[in-house]
Formats: sequence, C-alpha cells, structure tokens
Amino acid sequence: MGDKTLTVRRANQGTMQPKPEQESILLYAQQQIAFQVKLVIVMLVMSLLRLNQLRNCCLFQVNMLQPGPVATTVVCLTQVVNEDELRDDEEFEDIMDDMRQEGGKFGAFTNVLIPRPSPSGEPVAGLGKVFLKYGDTDGSSRARSGMNGRKFGGNEVIAVFYPEDKFDLGDYGA
Repeated sequence: MGDKTLTVRRANQGTMQPKPEQESILLYAQQQIAFQVKLVIVMLVMSLLRLNQLRNCCLFQVNMLQPGPVATTVVCLTQVVNEDELRDDEEFEDIMDDMRQEGGKFGAFTNVLIPRPSPSGEPVAGLGKVFLKYGDTDGSSRARSGMNGRKFGGNEVIAVFYPEDKFDLGDYGA
C-alpha cells in the first residue's frame, strides 16, 4: 500500500467533558436549586399550618357567635313510643310511670304529656312524642342533655326544647 498512512481517532460522539471550572459552577447551581426547593417546601408547610390555625380560630369564633337552642321549660322527646304502645291502656300507664321516673331525675317537673291516638282514627298532633314540662330551665336543660341519645325501647331518643307558648296552647305538632 505504499507510503500512505491511516490515522484512526476515537470520536467522542458529541459530548464534551466540562472543564473543571464549569464542573464547580454546575455543582454550585445544583446545590442552590436543591436548597431553594427545600425552602419552598418549608414555606408551603408553614403556610398550610397558619391557614389551619386561622381556620380553627375562625370556626371557634363563628361557633361562639351562633346562638345555641333557646332553653325552655318544656322538653320534647321523639322516637320514644309508637302508636301501638299508646293504644294499650296498661302499656300507656307503664310508659307514663317510666317517663315520670326518668324525667324526675333531672329536676322537678310540673307535667308529663303523651298524646294518644284517637279512637276514631283521626290524626292527633304530637303523636309519638313525649312532653316533659319542668319548673325551670335548669331542670329542662339537664333533662334535654341527659335524655338525648339514650336508648328507650331499642330506639335512640331525640330530646329538644319545645316552645312553651305552643305547649300551653295545646299545639303539639310543631
């Protein structure tokens, strides 16, 4: 082949090795980015905590401003009795005795009223409810708190204050 020589060189396939000063700049930039990402995460977490504290504070203040139920001397119990129990005279008397005994645990009451079904089948206002009228709101408040959520005959009792004027007028349907 004569006096021609072939020189072979290895190709770097388009990548260049960074110079040492470029390497340190690149490393510094990566460290700064990592630091800034961590800083942003910390700031977001702190912001979320502050928002949660503000939310809790605002909810507390809103709850403090909203009035609770106005206490009356009358407590209305629902889900205590059913119509069939009220038709039977003996069972009705047992229920009245139970209500006098349970209601008396919370204070002196002046009246126990349980509307009964009409023999003619006509609708009766307040059917299935039990009304306990106390001498004062302290007794009725204790009764409402003490009886609400209790089980009676397998049912969970709901106890609420009832308007005194409606009770006194015989309006038991509210």
